[in-house]
Amino acid sequence: MKLPLLLLLALSLIHSQLCFSPIERLVLPLKTQLIPSGSLPRSPNKLHFHHNVTLTVFLTVGSPPQNISMVIDTGSELSWLHCSKTPSQQPQFDPTRSTSYSPVPCSSPTCTNRTRDFPIPASCYSNNLCHVTLSYADASSAEGNLATETFLFGESEVPGTIFGCMDVSFTSNPKEDSKTTGLMGMNRGSLSFISQVGFPKFSYCISDSVVSGVLLLGDGNFSWLSPLNYTPLIQISTPLPYFDRVAYTVQLEGIKVSDQLLPLPKSVFVPDHTGAGQTMVDSGCQFTFLLGPVYTALKNEFLKQTNGILTVLDDPNFVFQGGMDLCYRVPLVRLALPTLPTVTLMFRGAEMSVSGDRLLYRVPGEIRGGDSVHCFTFGNSDLLGVEAYVIGNHHQQNVWMEFDLENSRIGLANVRCDLAAERLV
Repeated sequence: MKLPLLLLLALSLIHSQLCFSPIERLVLPLKTQLIPSGSLPRSPNKLHFHHNVTLTVFLTVGSPPQNISMVIDTGSELSWLHCSKTPSQQPQFDPTRSTSYSPVPCSSPTCTNRTRDFPIPASCYSNNLCHVTLSYADASSAEGNLATETFLFGESEVPGTIFGCMDVSFTSNPKEDSKTTGLMGMNRGSLSFISQVGFPKFSYCISDSVVSGVLLLGDGNFSWLSPLNYTPLIQISTPLPYFDRVAYTVQLEGIKVSDQLLPLPKSVFVPDHTGAGQTMVDSGCQFTFLLGPVYTALKNEFLKQTNGILTVLDDPNFVFQGGMDLCYRVPLVRLALPTLPTVTLMFRGAEMSVSGDRLLYRVPGEIRGGDSVHCFTFGNSDLLGVEAYVIGNHHQQNVWMEFDLENSRIGLANVRCDLAAERLV
C-alpha cells in the first residue's frame, strides 16, 4: 500500500490565466514546514500558494536539479516544460544539463498507447522521437517530444515522470506566460501528473485575496472542515467529437439569481449526441463560461435584478477576454461595490454560490472618464468557440474543492481559504 505523501510546498498565483518507493514526507525548499504525522488523520501532501489568477507551483526537475514553475491545470492532461539548450529570458528547462532526462521513442508503448486521449494524435519525429502538439482554447499552443525525467519535491524524487519537452510554442499572452516554465496537467488522463503520482484524491482551496491558499495531494479529512457535498463525475465511454473524456465533468442542472430559478429546461445542460454541452471544472481557466442560451438567460436576469444599482457600460465593441460582454461603469471614488444578487450554480447533489466581489471583475487599466470598468464574471462560451460549460477558478474561491478520483466525484464545501491555509501551515 502506497503511503500518502506529507508535504508543504510554496506556490504562487500569477496573472493570466507513478510508480515509486513509498515516501513518508516531502519538503520543498521554499517556505516549507514539516507537519508531524500524528497531527493529521491522514498525512496529505500540502502545497501552499498565493493567489491572483492562475495557480503556480515551484519545484525542481532533472539531475542536477533545475528550478522550474508550472501552472496547475485540472483541464489538461500532459504536463510540459519549455525546453531549450540556449539561454533565454523565458524560464526554461535545459535537458542537455540533466543526466536523468530520457526522450520517449515513437515505438514506446507510452507513445503508441497512452496518448490516445490527446486531442491531436502523437506523431513521429524524423529523429524517431514521440512528437506531441497541444492547443488551447485561447489559441495558444506548444509542441515538442515526450520524455521522462526526475521531478524533485524538496529532498524526495519522483523518477520517470512523463512530460512534454516543448521547443516550439505560441501564446496569446506572452507577458504573463513568460513567468512560468510550463504546465502541470491534473485531469483524469493516464499521463496527467496526478495519475502518474497515483494519489486517489487531491484538494485545493483558493482564497479571495492575495493571500495564501492550499493544495493537498492525498486525503484531507479535517475536523474544522464542513461536510462536503458531492457531485458525481459524468463519464461517457463512447468517443464523441466534442466530449473530453478525461476532464472533470459534472452535471449542471440549473442556475439561480437570488431565489429566481432561470426558466430553462434541464436538457439544455445535458451533452448532446456530439458531446457538446459538458460542464467541466477547470482550474486553468480564470472565469466561468456558459453556452449561449444559458448565458443569455443569466445575463438578462442579472441585468433585471441590478437595474438601478449598477450602470451598464454602453460600448458594444468592448468584450473582455473575448467572451464577457456584460460590463459596468463604477465610479473610481466608490470604495466598495453595492450589494449584488447571488448567482448559484446547481449541480447534481451540490451547489456553488457566487456572491459579492466574485461577481464583478475590475478590468486592469480600463478607465472611462471618472469610472473604472467591471465585467460580469460569467462569459459566453459561444463567443470563444467553446462547445462546453467551463467552471473557472475565480468562482472556486473560498470553496474547498476535493477531486475524489477513486469514487469519481467532486466534493464542495464553503470555507475561508486563507484560514484553511493557516491551519495547515
